[in-house]
Amino acid sequence: MDDAAVPAAGEVRFILNGQIVCEPALPRTMTVLEYLREVRGLTGTKEGCAEGDCGACTVVEGILSSDRRRIQYRAINSCIRFMATMDGHELVTVEDLQAPDGALHPVQQAMVDHHGSQCGFCTPGFVMSLFALYLEGAPAGRERVIEALSGNLCRCTGYRPIIDAGTAMHDYAPAATWPAAAVRDEGRRAALLALAHRQPLRLPGFYAPRCVDQLAAELAAAPHSLLLAGGTDVGLWVTKQLRDLPPIIYLGEVAQLQQIEVSAQAVRVGAAVSLTDAWAALVGHCPALREIAERFGSPPVRNSGTLCGNLANGSPIGDGLPTLMALGAELELRCGDRTRWLTLEKFYLGYQRKDLGPGEFVVSVRVPRPAPHTRVGVFKLSKRIDQDISAVCVACALDVRDGIITSARVALGGMAAVAMRAPAAERVLAGGPWSREAFERAAASLAQDFKPLSDMRASSAYRLQGAANLLRRFFLSYEPGSVTRIGEIRP
Repeated sequence: MDDAAVPAAGEVRFILNGQIVCEPALPRTMTVLEYLREVRGLTGTKEGCAEGDCGACTVVEGILSSDRRRIQYRAINSCIRFMATMDGHELVTVEDLQAPDGALHPVQQAMVDHHGSQCGFCTPGFVMSLFALYLEGAPAGRERVIEALSGNLCRCTGYRPIIDAGTAMHDYAPAATWPAAAVRDEGRRAALLALAHRQPLRLPGFYAPRCVDQLAAELAAAPHSLLLAGGTDVGLWVTKQLRDLPPIIYLGEVAQLQQIEVSAQAVRVGAAVSLTDAWAALVGHCPALREIAERFGSPPVRNSGTLCGNLANGSPIGDGLPTLMALGAELELRCGDRTRWLTLEKFYLGYQRKDLGPGEFVVSVRVPRPAPHTRVGVFKLSKRIDQDISAVCVACALDVRDGIITSARVALGGMAAVAMRAPAAERVLAGGPWSREAFERAAASLAQDFKPLSDMRASSAYRLQGAANLLRRFFLSYEPGSVTRIGEIRP
């Protein structure tokens, strides 16, 4: 389609429940939840926490795959996602699941038959998370259903029947008149393809460039702009802190930033790659990261948020920071036409201070692939197992040859104003034997590296003791007969 023939790029155009919608005057920070309830009257989507924690606001987003041959559907939190970022995407809400003749979607019918709804407030969110899982095609077992629902909270403690509904939903045949059956049809894909040919979206105070050069030029001209990726943190600035945001430059439409490149040496993840896809790529080449990947936020958070956004945010309790720091990751930074690489540990200068000049931005992160003799482990302590902020996170990558630790990288989050490596512990370990005694000395040396603070998540003493215990857990995870994950024993 010729760009000159398409509508003006000041309109947010998307597919809502199977229909193309054009919105010419949306506020740039209006959330998807606000739009659905207040503009469209689609009140099945609820507000619970307004911070992406409870899942009552869950909807399903459809975007074209990288080859543009199919639509990829994923659950997201509508309460912290800005409507402007839905331009060119598909949005499915719970209202689209019921057929005109009243027939329920298999997910809904399974919830009814298994008594999965009690007070009912959280039910639409659970249904939409299960709907996203349903669209994956294959019947899901109990553990997969639990994982898919880890971002949904039920105050009535009705989890058992909800999980039962999830495992049974593929036993139902969808009604012929079910409107959401059309999510697999060619018409929706063609509509998304047409929307993808539009000019970059520009609203007052909001710009969504389509290439890195446009992004670099825009940021150079307005260096105090806010770079927005998934919005899983920035969204809270609006919903919780009621901030007035500076001009926003959205990264989600920049094709080059959506790429994952894999080589024999490293995995390179672009700044707009979702946490879901980034962790999948990293775990594929370093299976030891699987536990931290599964415990990093919830599926809806991982589906919107980005790995580079977590790194660029620089929170001292961001789990991606110590993980990639231990693996020796480097950031690709660009300012105008200039590009430089910087190791992750040198990027953080202090609390919320980064080595970023005016107009400079993160393009990608390069994560070296661990060598066959490298032992990797990342463990965290939090008040609940799923979707919770770490009190402490410990990441280790140790080269071990013939029983000797030839090099050691140990990084911790939650222990200081920034995530950082533990030089004293590394000195104790490097050059010594792989032994319980060496790790006991390293655990004791953490007190030299860190003087953690006390806050609502943990006391200083708890953090030190917890970090020491996680270091011990790393050692034990490579010992025969030890528990490495819940229900798994190392042979």
